[in-house]
This record gives sequence, C-alpha cells and structure tokens, in this order.
Amino acid sequence: MKIDIFQIDAFADKMFSGSTSAVCPLKDWIDESLMQNIAFQINLSKTAFIVKKESSLYEIRWFTPENEITLYEHAAVASAYVIFNYLDTKQKNITLRSLGNDIEISKEGDYISSSFNSNMPTLYTQSNPIFSLAMGIDPLKILKDKDYILIFENEETIKKLKPKIEVLRSLDLRGICIAARGDNNDFVFRYFAPKLGVDEDLIINSLCSQLAPYWSKVLNKNELKAVQISNRRSEIICNVADGKVIIKAKATLFMKGEIIIEERVKPRDKENSKSKLAIAV
Repeated sequence: MKIDIFQIDAFADKMFSGSTSAVCPLKDWIDESLMQNIAFQINLSKTAFIVKKESSLYEIRWFTPENEITLYEHAAVASAYVIFNYLDTKQKNITLRSLGNDIEISKEGDYISSSFNSNMPTLYTQSNPIFSLAMGIDPLKILKDKDYILIFENEETIKKLKPKIEVLRSLDLRGICIAARGDNNDFVFRYFAPKLGVDEDLIINSLCSQLAPYWSKVLNKNELKAVQISNRRSEIICNVADGKVIIKAKATLFMKGEIIIEERVKPRDKENSKSKLAIAV
C-alpha cells in the first residue's frame, strides 16, 4: 500500500514558520490503528487523513502521535491547502466533515478562509490571584469565554512573559490567552493550554473568534491583522461581521512524499502479519 503525504506549514507565507502538520489523502478509510501508527511514526503534533466523498465534501480525521482528536484547526487549513493546490485545483469551496462538526473553507487568492461564530468575551470580575501568580504581573483586564483572556499593555510584554505552566494547570477553562495591541499589527497574542497537554500552542485560530470581536470593538474596525507570537510566528487576518469571524491565512508546502506500507508474513506463522512503515521523500 502507498499513501501520499504532504507536510504543510499553515498560517505562514514562507517555509519554517506557522504551524506544521502532515496531510495524508486516502481513497477510502483505512484501519484506525494503522492511521494511529502512521501519526506516531511521523511524530508531528497533528496528522490529518482525508477522504473525498462528494465533489466538494471531504471527510477528515486528526491524530496526534498518541490518540485521535475531534478538531485541530491548523491541520484543517493544511488539508484545505492540499486539496486546493494538489487534489482538486478547480475547487474554490469545500466542506471538511470531522467527527466534531463541518468546517466550511474557501480559497480566496493566496488565502484560505474559514468561518467561526463570533464569541464576544465578557469581563471577568472575580478576584483570583492565580493570574498574577502565573504571569508575574497583573494584567490590565481579564476576559472570559471559552478561555481566559488576559489583556496587557503592549506587544513587548507579550513577548517577554514566561508564565508558570504548572500554575495554569489548575484553571477550569480550556486554556489561557495573553494579548495586547500590536506594534505593527492590530493585536498580538499567545496561548497556553497545559490542561490539554499543550504548554504553549503555536496557533489556534478559533481563539480569534473571541479575540477579534473584542479588538474590533476596541479599535472600531472590522478587519484586523493579528500575529500569534511563538517561535514560529503565525499570521492571521480576521473579518468581523454579522455574528461571524472570517479567518484568513496562508500556507506553504514543506515536503511531499510517499508512505510505503509493506505487509510481511512471518515464516513460521502465516496467519499473523506485521506492517513495516517507510517514508519515501
């Protein structure tokens, strides 16, 4: 069996930035344990498998090296990039059907665009010393929605902060975001989710469904340029309108190759077999 593999840097317009993931197009679904083994062998944070079902409908499943998850957005962007640029170049709009939900994605020039419901965070007014303890300084304000959002004075503060991850593990929500107005962009942010096993995430674009409405109101503008500050820097454009946040980003190809799975039968036991995985680049 041979399976194509693409490694894509999503939320980036050049190689070695953004967030990288593997995408494996399949003709039909293969055994779940084999997909998990492939993800373990590739050893990226996320590996996506996609199967075309209709002209613009693709089923998608995501695996970390350890288990299957229901949604991971940069792997969705990476998968859409592969579809638009290598599998179905005439297609401009697709649906990715995951175990969690359907994701509507479109191609707009060099950008890949996806839509999220707008979630305006509310002001968090409770007294909780954990935030100051974790960050070492007091935020200007604390917001709350799916995550806690800590607003700080400037971009330099966001860059320099070294949160105490072990303290953040006790938070009750999904994760914690730190954000500020950007020097050359509308806002910048970082995201931590140790409760989910991710100390600092390189990119989580659905977080902008909370950030974009807030900064849109603060800055009085509907189109916003944002940067997630990490060691690979991810760039996002957000459009806020009609209860939606349209998130646009670029992606780039790092590698295209082939996975070769050879079935080998043990000489002394023909009923049992084992698979050998190899990646040809």
